[in-house]
Amino acid sequence: MSKLLLTGISELVTPVGAGPKCGAAMSKLQIIRRAAMAIEGELISWVGLESEWSGSFDEVIDLGGRAVIPGLIDPHTHAIWAGDRLADFEARSAGATYEQILAAGGGIWHTIRETEGRTREEMASLAAPRIKALMRSGATTIEVKSGYGYSPEAEIRMLEAIHQLQAQTKARLIPTLLIHLCPESSGERNRYRDSVCNELIPQVSQRGLAIAVDIFVERHSWNVEDAEIVLTCAQSNGLAIKLHTEQFQRVGGLELGLRMGALSVDHLEVCSPQQCRLVGSSKTIATILPGVSLHLGLPAAPGRGLIDAGAAVAIATDLNPGSSPLYSVAAAMGLAVRLNGLTAPEALIASTCNAAVALGFTDVGRLEAGLRGDFLVLESSDWRDLPYTMGQTMVSQVWIEGQRQSI
Repeated sequence: MSKLLLTGISELVTPVGAGPKCGAAMSKLQIIRRAAMAIEGELISWVGLESEWSGSFDEVIDLGGRAVIPGLIDPHTHAIWAGDRLADFEARSAGATYEQILAAGGGIWHTIRETEGRTREEMASLAAPRIKALMRSGATTIEVKSGYGYSPEAEIRMLEAIHQLQAQTKARLIPTLLIHLCPESSGERNRYRDSVCNELIPQVSQRGLAIAVDIFVERHSWNVEDAEIVLTCAQSNGLAIKLHTEQFQRVGGLELGLRMGALSVDHLEVCSPQQCRLVGSSKTIATILPGVSLHLGLPAAPGRGLIDAGAAVAIATDLNPGSSPLYSVAAAMGLAVRLNGLTAPEALIASTCNAAVALGFTDVGRLEAGLRGDFLVLESSDWRDLPYTMGQTMVSQVWIEGQRQSI
């Protein structure tokens, strides 16, 4: 097993601590100046001051005074879809709302119609350049949801496409089964929900096609009662749970997620101060999606309020064709500072350590001995250039499992 030593690091920056809230202190970073890092195989074996290194090595790479941070983690994407939503974009620019477009058969319904008949090979081919773009922005772990299939068969094909896509990329892809929209009539909704619980979720669990089940809880989608049935089924089949909730209305989805021990509750644009306090007293991660606020013109999720209430916040791109065509995790970090009130250190923690916990992982998101060698070498000597700079990538190198990737 080769031993690699990276030197010439202007500053090595990492969140400290572990556990559900990464040590809970959202602004606590460890910065080691004039640092070095040793890699042995796929793992980090040592980090510290360059002057203190005393071990052996097979190869030395001088990074020339650049900053090093953990690989970024995108805990919420819809990276597999077919078609586009350009007509929706034009309609919104003329004053139509997201809900109006959805009610007219556009929005998610349009993407479902475009996607549900595609083969898994076609879907993987469509998603591959999107994953590549996220990697170029610094993502080393990426969650990818289904949800545009609508039928059990089409949802299975979407999850199979994610697994096929994993064979084409070094980034770690995390498949999630998303129970997205539901039929309008109660009878059809109950039949669809029953097929999800009796057919889809058990098959997904048995085949290991996903690690979690997500569900969209809003007035124009699933209600809390149906969501609880679906999520209970997921847990009984050994799958973790997540929720899209509190994006447009407060209908009880956040409280359901906290009560059931969800990994994360995502969106939260209309989260109230009282709800912020509820999240703050839980182990559930609050995942905010600033790209949606920018693209749809929605009020931004109260990132500052969540953090001040003690919540652990993660940031994600929500990459999708309709509400967040955002292909950069670094840009999502920058938007979270500008729109959601996070500080730069909080944004880094939210995009690394806390994003990992939102997916159920503790072996990434920090630079410590024994963890995966997933890290970024930046163009700058100061890591803050990553969320500060807009319109140009500040990522020079992407390393995954101790190997530099071609980006």
